[in-house]
Order: sequence, then structure tokens, then C-alpha cells
Amino acid sequence: MKKLKLLTDIEESYTELRYKTSWPTKGQLIKSAIIVMIASIIIAFIIWCMDQVVDNLMHFIYSLGK
Repeated sequence: MKKLKLLTDIEESYTELRYKTSWPTKGQLIKSAIIVMIASIIIAFIIWCMDQVVDNLMHFIYSLGK
């Protein structure tokens, strides 16, 4: 009896994840997580600075109309 394509795909995916995928070590995972956290903080700070500049600029523009 021929297997359904879905079951074949699931079996192949499992086999690939189980035997062909190289998983990072705990140390590599921690280093990567720290890099992502630092990059996220830097990007958030840059966006916050840009927001402050635009906010101050808009307050200045609106104060000219009073």
C-alpha cells in the first residue's frame, strides 16, 4: 500500500531533524543569545533616540503656530 505524501514528508522531516541537523552546544547557544540581547538593546536605544528627536522637532514646529 502506498503511503500518503503527508506521512512521507513527516517521516523525512523527523529523520532530517534527528540525524542530519547539527545542534549548537550550550556555550554556543548562550553566546548567541547574549549577542541577540545586546543587539536588541542597541537597536531599541537607536529607535528611542530617533523618536525623541522627532518628538522634539514636532513640539518645536507646533509651538511656532501659537
